[in-house]
Amino acid sequence: MAVRAFLALMTLVWLPYGLYCLFAPDTLETMAGVKALNPTANVELRAMYGGVQAAIGVLVGLALLREWLRVPALTALGFLALGLGTSRLIGCLIEGDQSFYNVSALVFELIVGVVALRLLASLTRDPATV
Repeated sequence: MAVRAFLALMTLVWLPYGLYCLFAPDTLETMAGVKALNPTANVELRAMYGGVQAAIGVLVGLALLREWLRVPALTALGFLALGLGTSRLIGCLIEGDQSFYNVSALVFELIVGVVALRLLASLTRDPATV
């Protein structure tokens, strides 16, 4: 039950945000201070902020429907979120940044990563957790 609820929540967070960034990458300038200087940069924003995040949302959404995808989805989500959070923490320390965007994203990413890996561990111990 906890795994399904978490996957549902993650689908509702990652997929819409990814689609939003895919189709409106210029909003990243206001939200995160990231601005594309040319069409190549705009494609990069669409791919990295839009495509990758939407793909995570699709993966965890499919894991709601297909039990065999739950272990790979939680593994991917855990490592991706912790990778983002760890890199963001290092970046914030190097840059001395404490902006609302980075701090809130950092907290979200670290919590999601830890929860995903804990649920993964519980799933592999007790399949009834699903």
